[in-house]
Amino acid sequence: MQPVNIAEFEPLARERLPADTFDYVSGGAGDEVTLRENRAAFQRIKLRPRTLVDVAKVSTSTKVLGHGLTMPVLLAPAAFQRMVHPDAEIATVRAAARAGVVMIASTFTSASMEEIAEAGGTRWFQLYCSRDRGLTQSLIQRAKEAGYTALCITVDVPRVGRREKDIRNHAAVPGEAMPRNFKDRLNLSAVPDAQQGSAIEKFVSDYLVESLTWRDIDWICSITDLPVLIKGILTDEDARLAPDYGAAGVVVSNHGGRQLDGAPATIDVLEEVVEAVAGRAEVLLDSGVRRGTDVVKALALGARGVLIGRPYLWGLAAAGEAGVATVLDLLKAELELALALLGCTSVREVTKERVRR
Repeated sequence: MQPVNIAEFEPLARERLPADTFDYVSGGAGDEVTLRENRAAFQRIKLRPRTLVDVAKVSTSTKVLGHGLTMPVLLAPAAFQRMVHPDAEIATVRAAARAGVVMIASTFTSASMEEIAEAGGTRWFQLYCSRDRGLTQSLIQRAKEAGYTALCITVDVPRVGRREKDIRNHAAVPGEAMPRNFKDRLNLSAVPDAQQGSAIEKFVSDYLVESLTWRDIDWICSITDLPVLIKGILTDEDARLAPDYGAAGVVVSNHGGRQLDGAPATIDVLEEVVEAVAGRAEVLLDSGVRRGTDVVKALALGARGVLIGRPYLWGLAAAGEAGVATVLDLLKAELELALALLGCTSVREVTKERVRR
């Protein structure tokens, strides 16, 4: 059966993926309270449609960091995509290019950043800062040389959240899905099988720098002319600091409920982040977006656009590039309809008055 909405790709992905891989993609941290709350919070927000508006022509297009997009949707960074489908990130970036949206490539991609770049499209590079500062600088330089147009620094993983499904499954990455950006710098043929706990958690934890601070953001901004976004902001205090340290944008994110369980839903803190940034940087949001109406709600509360993660991975698992493309097509169709029924002819007309909590 052809899915008629994004959620219907999830059971298709469950059918096609090994149980441990599906759990890795769809699971969250701890009791998964934040994972569930990301969806529940969107559902608590109600829309306020205006009627008797000419909506014969509706545009979903917008700009994010100066990039023209067909809709205010970007593909969030997701690691090890060859675990999900043999075509991995190559399929993802091709589908993003066809749809006219940005793909954000993870530090831990199963295809190298250069291979992804060869597939075309508009790309940003998501950066996990390494304990080896030279490696971090090398990744930034390679991203620039490969044509990536922004850096998205993930800052909410000083340590990996306790993802209990992965621990029970002894989650590991097969050799073919290993992060290819490190083949010349790290002697890794595969993430080792875990005797206890998650091998993925061990690999990522061994790579990450726990002492990452705003001084590191300042350093990164000083060595690149690429615009820098800070991903993982949930408070007005951090949002206010981000532009001071050179950030061109922030991503309001709780890592899809995969880090601190009990953290708030992103849509619930979006307004305070937007107010704190005060127009000095662009604000994006991820975590929990499943419908075109979710996109509208985020726009109404001040986001320039949203990132989706699990939905396109479900599409990738179900049908490769075509599955990712269908997910994006469905989301765009829902967004266009939501705008029309809301009485808006473009995303620019979606304001705070269009929602009620």
